[in-house]
Amino acid sequence: MYLDKETKQQIFAKYSFGKSEKDTGSPESQIALFTHRINHLTEHLKVHKKDNATRLGLLKLVGKRRSLLNYLQRTDIARYRAIIAELNIRK
Repeated sequence: MYLDKETKQQIFAKYSFGKSEKDTGSPESQIALFTHRINHLTEHLKVHKKDNATRLGLLKLVGKRRSLLNYLQRTDIARYRAIIAELNIRK
């Protein structure tokens, strides 16, 4: 698999925002992981244009990330703005 254990740990450590590096359930960690996967699938689809199964998975991931971002925006706007700026996600 393209995303091994060490890569995931690096993502969680980088985007923990002052929390524990092993905090894999926080919205920030999940959004960072989804963003990494979305970027990977986007590059894959640039090469394989007719891969509709991957395209469907990509759209589902974007929806999950969007719902987590909406949750974060409702609960804590400062954390939302920090993760948007850090990951360069546009809304």
